[in-house]
Amino acid sequence: MASELTSPQPAPALRWSALLLNPWLLGLLVAAALLAVWWHAEGRFPPALAHLWQWSPALVRGMWTNIYISMLAMAIGTVAGLFVGALALSQWAALRSATRWYVQAFRNAPILVLIYFTTYVFPFELQLLHWRLPFPDWIKVVLGLALPTSAVVAEIFRGAIQSIPTAQWEAAQSLAFKRWQIFGWIILPQCVRRMLPPWMNLYASITMSTSLASLVGVHDIVDTAQIASNTVARTDFTILVYVTLLALFFAYCYPIARTTRRLEKRHAFR
Repeated sequence: MASELTSPQPAPALRWSALLLNPWLLGLLVAAALLAVWWHAEGRFPPALAHLWQWSPALVRGMWTNIYISMLAMAIGTVAGLFVGALALSQWAALRSATRWYVQAFRNAPILVLIYFTTYVFPFELQLLHWRLPFPDWIKVVLGLALPTSAVVAEIFRGAIQSIPTAQWEAAQSLAFKRWQIFGWIILPQCVRRMLPPWMNLYASITMSTSLASLVGVHDIVDTAQIASNTVARTDFTILVYVTLLALFFAYCYPIARTTRRLEKRHAFR
């Protein structure tokens, strides 16, 4: 009887197939196989790998620049987006119309155009009384990425608010809750759960868009890879360094995507 109640264990073949389908393990196996073939063809340790090892600290510092820009852009865009999303729910039709135009304008604008826009619209230095303060390009890139972020966050926030059934507002009002109490204690906690998966997905997208920062002179990982490629001047190293860029962005963004999917499944029926 006990054997009938126990759940069947997966077959060893199924366990191995699931393990081999893991993208991390599959990537490591492919990289190891390519390295073995490359090593055998060269007859020695590939020089491109030696150059990559020398440039790896600079690439990591460049990747941190991209992450730093994405975090600042996401923070500024989230604060601005929550404010715009709240205005989109205003009782004034003119205010709702203005926020709708703001969201549509920056949500549908190409990110590269916005980065060029903020780069050349803002001055290279700010005059404050008798002092001149530099306005570096990386801050302009942050603002260029924060604009579409704020538009998307505003839509996410508005959609989360409107997804809450109106019966919850009416039930809370019947219990003599004030409007700010209803919003802060009942509505907002549910909105956070609904907003978190698309917000994380947006952050991964903004992180990948930071690769455009090198086009306006920011010394990020793409700019570092280009300098390294021009310095070493080897075709195999150029291919290897850009494959490394893909691996670094994948290693940072893939866990975010996996976490987003888990959160979506967890809150799908809540």
